[in-house]
Amino acid sequence: MKELTAFANSMKHIMEAKPELDIDGAREIVRLLNDFLYTTHDGIGTIEVLGQTFDYFSDFHKFWHKNYAEILDCNIDEGACEKVAIALHEIYVLTKGSAFHEVWDRNGLSDEDTCRVRLFTANQDFRGSLSFKEVATVFSNDPSAFDERVIAEEPDSFIAHLGLNKKSQSDKRSQYAKGIANFVKGRDCSPIDLLKSFDNDVSKLRVALIDCNAGYGYKKADMFIRDMIVLGIWKNVVGFDSIDVASDVNTMKVALRTGILMTAIPLVTSFLDIFCYQYGYIESLNAKAWRRVWEKWTELFPDESLESPCLLDYFVYKVVGKQFCGNKLAVFQCDEQPHQFRWHSGLNKRCQVCHKHGRLNVKAHVVAKVCPCTDPEGHIAIMQTDFVKSLPDYKKIKECPFSKICAQHKNLQPPKSISILGQTGWQTAYSVTGEGGGGLMA
Repeated sequence: MKELTAFANSMKHIMEAKPELDIDGAREIVRLLNDFLYTTHDGIGTIEVLGQTFDYFSDFHKFWHKNYAEILDCNIDEGACEKVAIALHEIYVLTKGSAFHEVWDRNGLSDEDTCRVRLFTANQDFRGSLSFKEVATVFSNDPSAFDERVIAEEPDSFIAHLGLNKKSQSDKRSQYAKGIANFVKGRDCSPIDLLKSFDNDVSKLRVALIDCNAGYGYKKADMFIRDMIVLGIWKNVVGFDSIDVASDVNTMKVALRTGILMTAIPLVTSFLDIFCYQYGYIESLNAKAWRRVWEKWTELFPDESLESPCLLDYFVYKVVGKQFCGNKLAVFQCDEQPHQFRWHSGLNKRCQVCHKHGRLNVKAHVVAKVCPCTDPEGHIAIMQTDFVKSLPDYKKIKECPFSKICAQHKNLQPPKSISILGQTGWQTAYSVTGEGGGGLMA
């Protein structure tokens, strides 16, 4: 804690000397904040990450690296896991299990082609990426572009072929494309036969994908393997229960709000999470928390639980995370009358209350958007979600199945990350003490 102690003592010294800050005292505090948080200096020390050696970004970075886990003190709450497991059981019974199985449209691609397209594009699945439908269309127009030999020789052309060369983090994309192409080439087989070279054991393939440094972290590896099994492309596999719920903004958000993940303090902003220590910490524990939910469900209801934790992903991510657990309920103010009303879409332009009483074309405007579970009329938004609309009338639900579990955690936000490498990453943002400037770029 010596870095933080030294900074705190410096701040204390200024405040004791000038309890009522003048402009000189304010300048000194701003300088100290900037130096501690965001500047490096000779002798600060180094850290190994992503197979490279970096100087610490700042004294705060050095402190955060050593102490982030103890400060955040993230734990999996057994009681909350059991409550969530019971809620999932109720959804399973309501839908006869269909809520946990995604309906895939392969856009006419065969097993072999679907596997090839997913393998070479799943590691490109970050900001600015394409939908599977779009990628499938690109493949159908020119399948040769997805040949691993072609990609390994001309990764830039592959990225341009996908239309991703002008998207975000373009500096990573060619590296990832070349890496995964060489991974396939090194095993002298087509993508669909990869699993055979790992004894049909998906846990072994998972480790190999992650270790090949081609953009496949746990999340992307788990999603790719899950899709291959759900689609029936890979059968009779070993180790499917080792595949986790993918840790993304939605599954982490739901984990924090339901309380299956508990932290000692609310998560810090990504500007303080230098080199993404918090993000990686929460990402890892999120997968373990959802695994614990799956284990609880299996213990309580062994006849209905799913073969792998990763099969929770569809409902947790696409239904709860994206459809229920967001600011989906729009609060409108009538432009002519003092009343307000709730609506499921912010695109509405008219006062629905006035319209109901025969006053036509009275305008209204949005004054707030809130999460349905925080408002007594949240059912207005829930009932209009794709999931609820897909249910028969006698099975429709009016609230998120986790709404009573979340309680005081309903407003917690998931972590965000800033890349270490890249044109807008920490690597390009260094500033040296006394020199000024530096910082992250948009």
